[in-house]
Amino acid sequence: MNSADQRFPKNRRLLKHPDFERVYKQGKRHFAANITVFYLRRESEPGGGNPRIGFTVGKALGGAVQRNLIKRRLREAVRLSGLQPECPVDIVINPKRSFLSAEFSAIRSEVSAALRAIERSSGKSRRS
Repeated sequence: MNSADQRFPKNRRLLKHPDFERVYKQGKRHFAANITVFYLRRESEPGGGNPRIGFTVGKALGGAVQRNLIKRRLREAVRLSGLQPECPVDIVINPKRSFLSAEFSAIRSEVSAALRAIERSSGKSRRS
């Protein structure tokens, strides 16, 4: 498997501003030490769908180079977490200032725990 196979395809990314706004305003939140994760289940897709993930990194966390590094670390943590593709949910991950000094292993475990919690929560809402 080459590195291109492991990237996020466009259909797995949250890209449009209205989608981010909808997740922020209508979604739920999951808090961790270094990140806050916002999520909203998409009901409009019959038979499931892929999760779409977006990242927001504010200017308070540094310049463009630093913010892009943060996004690359978050994307890698999400990729390694193994989010199930049949979970139709929009997710926005927002790092906190403590993210800057956190070890990657801590970030990876926080992202994995958050995504597992979102999968459990989405599964419950689907059955009810």
